[in-house]
Amino acid sequence: MKAFWSSRVESFRYAFQGWFHVLQTQRNVWIHSAIAAVVFLLGLWVGLPPRDWAVIILTAALVFTAEFINTSIEAVVDLASPNKHPLAKIGKDVGAAAVLVSALAAIFIGLLLLGPPLWQKLTLLISNL
Repeated sequence: MKAFWSSRVESFRYAFQGWFHVLQTQRNVWIHSAIAAVVFLLGLWVGLPPRDWAVIILTAALVFTAEFINTSIEAVVDLASPNKHPLAKIGKDVGAAAVLVSALAAIFIGLLLLGPPLWQKLTLLISNL
């Protein structure tokens, strides 16, 4: 049983090392983090209902997951093909496209969920000036 728990702890340690690697090496993750923080703060401000929070959290997780997978694809491609190769370029470009698709979906979801209550809150604020 001790071996089971120590291997679980080790698995978490490796996962956090990967997470920190992405944070240290990928500028786009910082952009995603800043945008996610703004979205979360806006969600708190407008009082999103729990179901909308679930969608926002899942969407943010999707973007970060795509970024993490893209980073791993880039590392493996660089290892397997240190010289420029058309297939290596395709692999990297498709990984980047996955991040782009998830980020665009996140923008649309954010607008759909945050847009109406944010508009209502801002309109109320402006009318009270």
